[in-house]
Amino acid sequence: MSGRSIKQWSAFLAVMVLVLLSGPTGLARTPDDVVVMGMSIDDMVSLDPAETFEFTGAEIIGNLYERLVTIDLEDPTQLIGGAAQSWSQSADGLVTRFRMRPDALFASGNPVTAQDAAWSLRRVIRLNKSPAFILAQFGFTPENVEELIYAESDDVLVIRTRSAFAPTFLLSCLTSGIGSVVDRKTVMAHAVDGDLGHAWLRKHSAGSGAFVLAAWRSKEYVILEANPLYRQGGPEIQKMIVQHIGETATQRLMLEKGDIDIARGLTPDQVAGIRDNPQVEVILSPKSKLYYMGLNQTHGPLADPKVRQALRYLIDYQKLAQTVMRERGKTHQTVVPEGIFASLDAQPFSFDPAKARALLAEAGYRQGFDVQMDSYGAIAEDLAQAIQASFAQANIRVEIIPGDRKQILTKYRARNHQIFLGEWGSDYLDPHSNIDAFAANRDNRHDAVFRTLAWRNNWRDPELTSMVLAGIHRADPEKRAEQYETIQKRILMDSPFIILFQGVDVIVSRRTVSGIKWGPSFDTNFYHHVRKTDKNPGPQAVQQDQR
Repeated sequence: MSGRSIKQWSAFLAVMVLVLLSGPTGLARTPDDVVVMGMSIDDMVSLDPAETFEFTGAEIIGNLYERLVTIDLEDPTQLIGGAAQSWSQSADGLVTRFRMRPDALFASGNPVTAQDAAWSLRRVIRLNKSPAFILAQFGFTPENVEELIYAESDDVLVIRTRSAFAPTFLLSCLTSGIGSVVDRKTVMAHAVDGDLGHAWLRKHSAGSGAFVLAAWRSKEYVILEANPLYRQGGPEIQKMIVQHIGETATQRLMLEKGDIDIARGLTPDQVAGIRDNPQVEVILSPKSKLYYMGLNQTHGPLADPKVRQALRYLIDYQKLAQTVMRERGKTHQTVVPEGIFASLDAQPFSFDPAKARALLAEAGYRQGFDVQMDSYGAIAEDLAQAIQASFAQANIRVEIIPGDRKQILTKYRARNHQIFLGEWGSDYLDPHSNIDAFAANRDNRHDAVFRTLAWRNNWRDPELTSMVLAGIHRADPEKRAEQYETIQKRILMDSPFIILFQGVDVIVSRRTVSGIKWGPSFDTNFYHHVRKTDKNPGPQAVQQDQR
């Protein structure tokens, strides 16, 4: 590692926090070749692309690895080459050949080959961690993956499927983290007891992206170091530090003092208070992220369709949009976000306590009921308190159970919640990502292979599941869109999901920093072009609205 050692960086970050907490004395500004970004990173559990499935981890690996396919940030509906420069599909739709980029290198100096790409995809299936379903839905298993995914040569990767899918569906899936190409030789040198290097790769990197992982300390920081071998040229800065700062008030203070360069997640009031500061700019980045409630069908009242309908009428969407959310989101009630193919703009529900009380009475809950709501993060906690108050108008007594992201998500994934209030981001920019998550439940047993959001909430509609699985095989885009719109209407009117808002990331950056590409999904925020000047460019363009 060039420049400061890991121990020196650890000490530097520790001193920053200690001095900040000790009083209002000034701190040294962040170094000229380093960008420090403050945000909550308490959801991170792994940086192995075969396992990473949380918001922060997915953003980080997007900067450590190149994926076979990526999106055009200028037009996210267009797929472009990543580690693969081009591809072709057979007439029957069963075979896709990818031509790898010539002369591309991993950070280790090893060449990026089709063998590495094939091994990386097969490794996802063999390890069978949380995101493996993205590939497994094509019929890949540990038993057949060698036969179906292989290198035809050093330059050509072949992926075969046993049934035809919508033409862009496989390509869209490969834009997600599981499409990352991993340095086989480096990882296997650290393999232990047949784990395919998994234990080592959780806290190391072996990619060909713009950065390499220098250090990660859970709930403290991630340090990325520029990769000079990156095919598009190494980043201008030497290090990108993502520092865990859970308190948004602390983020604002550190940003204003220059102790961090970027703040992620400030509240609307904090943004309003800092907007006129000529040294910072506010960036609004619309995302495919949804804020929603998941109602566990094992909790008696929540299994009643009339109760679920009543809860929809107890959400004051308009008031929440004007108060809690403001710039951080827009009202959206269907499961496919705006900006993705086949998105449906339907908002039939509005705040109507009288209608809600009538529905509850019909369901036998005239006196209401008690329920627990799990939430994490500043936005969800603010939403939870507002919803708690509006639910009380129908005698629904909500106990809010706060926690950090890792804790709450672990509970949610184990199906131990009653109501979950949180966020969901599309795994790839195809409608099936969300349609499958919210509507399909192939097997509701506790040890099921496909553990979708429908599974997490113990909801299974076999007819809807069949419709979902048929959608990915429709070649005609118009018919596919029609089918997905039908599914969305079913979920909207009768499911254990209440979709509240589509998210907008609010980033507040010092004007000395520019060049980060804020993409449409949680894993398309790219740091490669970040640059830093030693002068404040001035007050022009106070807000960069990327909507």
